[in-house]
Amino acid sequence: MSQDPAAAAFLKTWAPGPLMPKGDVRDGGLVFVIAVLCFFACVAAVSAMAADRAATGWTSQLRNSATVLVRPKGGETADAAAARAAEALADVKGVSEARALEREQAAALLEPWLGKGVLTDDLPVPRLVSLDLDPANPPSAAALENALKAKDVDATVDDHSLWIKDIVRAGAAARDAAILVFALTALAAAAVIAFAARAVLATRREIVEVLHVAGAQDGYIAGLLAERFAGMAFAAGVAGALLAAALGAAARVVGGGAGLTPVLPVAWIDLAALLPCPILAAIVASLAARSVAMRLLKETP
Repeated sequence: MSQDPAAAAFLKTWAPGPLMPKGDVRDGGLVFVIAVLCFFACVAAVSAMAADRAATGWTSQLRNSATVLVRPKGGETADAAAARAAEALADVKGVSEARALEREQAAALLEPWLGKGVLTDDLPVPRLVSLDLDPANPPSAAALENALKAKDVDATVDDHSLWIKDIVRAGAAARDAAILVFALTALAAAAVIAFAARAVLATRREIVEVLHVAGAQDGYIAGLLAERFAGMAFAAGVAGALLAAALGAAARVVGGGAGLTPVLPVAWIDLAALLPCPILAAIVASLAARSVAMRLLKETP
């Protein structure tokens, strides 16, 4: 916004103290608060990307596989029934591989649910057939069941459709929650800046009056305040982003290729998303400070 020439000439000969001096003891506390908020916002952003990656990966794995529970008929052994089921399913279009799991493998899958040592040698363990499906053209559950019926195999097909729905729902909920935390953190930062800007204008009223007398417009005064808060927020954003990046890097290193846990697989590329944080913090601070300043200056007689 243009400035009155008379005001510009006056300010060249007499420059008042800045609206918010660089040595103000309150600067450190404000920078710390904004840095903490930026840290939480960055962690929320990384968590949202990691949660989305986990849900996408699990969904892809489940869609490319299926499990068949085989029940032996008559005097048939469980292993023989599983072998017949695997043979019948291997010929279905879209099935890349059908593997009949041995008793030990099936028991290992059931152990987390039943507890260790529950499955004894004399306790019958249901046999399972694991299917690897063609990602481009996976068969339907109905097609697999028809193939089993054609070979007179009593079995139940689990195409993981229920699991996929739950995982997609959980991944979307985690992603939305992280985005909500990010948005609320940004609003909290804007509120803190607005409160600080209001306090600055209240304590520097004399300087504002002098600038008005010199012909400075409200936009110029608000710009001075916005510039000061934007610089502080940028520095706080750098600190918060660096701390969040260090936390993300630690999670990636400790967890190896899967990140901290399979639930939140942090990738190195996620840390690049933290680069805009200081700029976004400066923009939010500038807009908040300028908005509050313009409103207060218009109310000032």
